[in-house]
Amino acid sequence: MERSSMTPASGGIGDKIRGAMAVGKTRWGMLALVFFATTLNYIDRAALGVMQPILAKEMSWTAMDYANINFWFQVGYAIGFVLQGRLIDRIGVKRVFFCAVLLWSLATGAHGLATSAAGFMVCRFILGLTEAANYPACVKTTRLWFPAGERAVATGIFNAGTNVGAMFTPMLLPLILHAWGWQAAFLCMSALGGIWLLFWALKYFNPEDHPTVKQSELDYIQKEVEPEQSRVSFSTILRMRGTWAFALAYSMTAPVFWFYLYWLPPFLNQQYNLGINVTQMGIPLIIIYLTADFGSVGGGILSSFLIGRGINPIKARLMSMFLFACCIIGVIMAAGSSNLWVAVAAISLAIGAHQAWTANIWSLVMDYTPKHMMSTVFGFGGMCAAIGGMFMTQLVGHILTATNNNYTVLFTMIPAMYFIALIWMYFMAPRKIPTVTQ
Repeated sequence: MERSSMTPASGGIGDKIRGAMAVGKTRWGMLALVFFATTLNYIDRAALGVMQPILAKEMSWTAMDYANINFWFQVGYAIGFVLQGRLIDRIGVKRVFFCAVLLWSLATGAHGLATSAAGFMVCRFILGLTEAANYPACVKTTRLWFPAGERAVATGIFNAGTNVGAMFTPMLLPLILHAWGWQAAFLCMSALGGIWLLFWALKYFNPEDHPTVKQSELDYIQKEVEPEQSRVSFSTILRMRGTWAFALAYSMTAPVFWFYLYWLPPFLNQQYNLGINVTQMGIPLIIIYLTADFGSVGGGILSSFLIGRGINPIKARLMSMFLFACCIIGVIMAAGSSNLWVAVAAISLAIGAHQAWTANIWSLVMDYTPKHMMSTVFGFGGMCAAIGGMFMTQLVGHILTATNNNYTVLFTMIPAMYFIALIWMYFMAPRKIPTVTQ
């Protein structure tokens, strides 16, 4: 039987990739835009963790000062998630995301003018408020441009930007710090945002509006028939079972990555007496976040492979998430290890599995959520996760203060959060796209 031109080739991974590209390449260009936005997003937020020892010494920060600075980022992030998720669904991803990146780039540059912990709290609040648009916009873009069989891979690719950003930050920042100082580092990051804005304004369009997309690719993207949906109120979305399935599961696990982002550099610096330079602090962080990149993309490939073998997308995501939760258990070894590279190996496996988990939970919510309310549902879930992150940040600060900076309790808590979230998602996640009425 002749294979349809709108279906990627079956067979090996190479055949699938060639088949996917043969359908059309425009959607991968849109994915590249959100990948680089995510990279920029994490460069801006990871910089504070890398520079924490310098800033703490210069401004006499305590562990609670640093915890409070991150707490106010999470406050802004929580507010921004739900507001901007709703705006993206109502106004459109192109305009809302452009404004958000413009504002977060200005907020990043403003860090260079801060002279106290209070000043950093204000800057981090504004940064969180505006950076919260990133993931609702990326998920919306993926939902619009990719069919179910490619969604997890696409999600893993754009989410790999988090690790690329977190990986490049300790590589580049020491050079800028040595040459020009910490204020210049924030200004350089702000300038990168301006470059991305130019490409987004010129290149991004929704599928039906794109001037050069091939009809075969458009048909392939929109081949899945969805129930006819009308615009619904926010209160109706809050009554949906799938909204709470995602929101609570995500709020249990998303704060773990923020814990790594904010506290991993101080942990390595304290535990193994590392300095802020490329060889001592940079190499361990590069290894950890490079592993996270493989996990992000590999996690998407696994569930897409299962879907290609005829397994229902929801079931494929849940099976994959169980495997990744099991991989995270090894992180318990990190806190008690006297060997740097044993700790790096344990954390690398855990953070790689976390990113694989994330690619699948995001794809899962895309599988059962109508596309016209995708950013709202994701934004609400992101708000819940940010609130969880606020409390986790405070909890981390109090535990470290009470235990004289002992991380054992924190690393022991992490694996349990994934299994609780998985059980919740298994029983609560809808198995198909619902027809929603007021």
